[in-house]
Amino acid sequence: MTVRPMNIDPDKCLIGGAWIAPTGGQTLPLTNPSDGSRLCQIARGQGADIDAAVAAAEAALNGPWGQATAAERGRILAKIGRAVQDHADELARLEAMDVGKPLKQARADVMALARYMEFYGGAADKVHGATIPYLDGYTVYTLREPHGVTGHIIPWNYPMQIIGRSVGAALAMGNACVLKPAEEACLTALAFARIAQQAGLPDGALNVVPGLGAEAGAALASHTGVHHISFTGSVGVGKLIQQQAGANVVPVTLELGGKSPQVVFDDADIDAALPFLVNAGIQNAGQTCSASSRILVQRGVYDQVVAAMADRYGALRAGPALEDHDLGPLVSARQKEIVSAFLAQGAGLHCVAQGQVTAEAPQTGAYVQPTLFADVPPDHVLAQDEIFGPVQVLIPFDDEAEAIRIANSTPFGLVASCWSANGARQMRMARALRAGQVFLNNYGAGGGVELPFGGSGLSGHGREKGFEALYGFSTVKTVAAFHG
Repeated sequence: MTVRPMNIDPDKCLIGGAWIAPTGGQTLPLTNPSDGSRLCQIARGQGADIDAAVAAAEAALNGPWGQATAAERGRILAKIGRAVQDHADELARLEAMDVGKPLKQARADVMALARYMEFYGGAADKVHGATIPYLDGYTVYTLREPHGVTGHIIPWNYPMQIIGRSVGAALAMGNACVLKPAEEACLTALAFARIAQQAGLPDGALNVVPGLGAEAGAALASHTGVHHISFTGSVGVGKLIQQQAGANVVPVTLELGGKSPQVVFDDADIDAALPFLVNAGIQNAGQTCSASSRILVQRGVYDQVVAAMADRYGALRAGPALEDHDLGPLVSARQKEIVSAFLAQGAGLHCVAQGQVTAEAPQTGAYVQPTLFADVPPDHVLAQDEIFGPVQVLIPFDDEAEAIRIANSTPFGLVASCWSANGARQMRMARALRAGQVFLNNYGAGGGVELPFGGSGLSGHGREKGFEALYGFSTVKTVAAFHG
């Protein structure tokens, strides 16, 4: 099966508005994780391609894109958002085939991408400086200006959503972007760039160079012409990215892993909590940085929650992405090996339920059964390490202090939630939980493009989404005018 969507050439880079073959002439195979078949070949970009993309971005800043007003940038982004919606069906099918996620989840990602463009289009002319009272005879004010050329290295699990929150915010502030999508899943990144081009984004404002992280990604992170790096991915690679950018004293936004807890107290509305407890762990087959992989439950309702979650797990079905089951496959055979190795380490634990892989799912697909463990020690590897698969662990606790201790016992700090009817406890937990986002009696708040997102510890630093992302993709200049 050869995929050639929306007049793009997957085996080429988009640089300065032109589809160009990689300088090395090499390509990489792109595989459909639902059945292991070959989708197409993609470009294997190298350092020379990154050089050309950075030069094209600099030219855009010195040309029409750099001269555009904030209102003009906003209109272009809003137009891109509408064009994304016009191509929703094709983008969703591409994402489903490329990543392996069920169609309904891929459609939600398309709508999220469109919403990011809409939000940042509307916000582009609403980021203001400030005047500062100072000495007599002075007028002092600040300006928010773009960094210049920004590099964006995105993962394979949510290409469209992460393009929206990263590239969308950077463009809104007037930066010119070089995007390196993941080699496992880059079709929607290329398709989005084509859509943006057709919607009127000036040439060079967005350049896309597919390739390997160790080649194109490393070249982008270490490039002296790049003024800000945004990276979403693994902790190990994030550390390398920060070191590479640090050599040039370039700021970095890192959104890395998570081991996010949901804390359920015995006064919680269990029926309301159950869909969130399960769905937040198995969405996108658990391949989500903010996945809720730990469920902490107070002993008074522990058996009830275990039984109810086991029932839901037993009904889960994983199958080919286009057949739209509860879960699709993992993104690759390699990711299946990683998750299977974690499951093997849970051999001595209490496995209370597993979902099923459908009979029609090809043996060549990267499927694993969604698995639920109970009575897991808080220091067990399955309760400490990010698995990035559909695996959740249940951990009992006695009181609020113990819940906080267990919830904060991993090196991550991305997302957490508290389920309780006690308002004072909700406020205490919101302050005590170490996480960049804390949800009270919900989880995820529907995605919320307006809500700042990021973490602490091994979950990274910096914030994406909302206005905080706009601040991160800009720098403050102070102007002090003496007029006597």
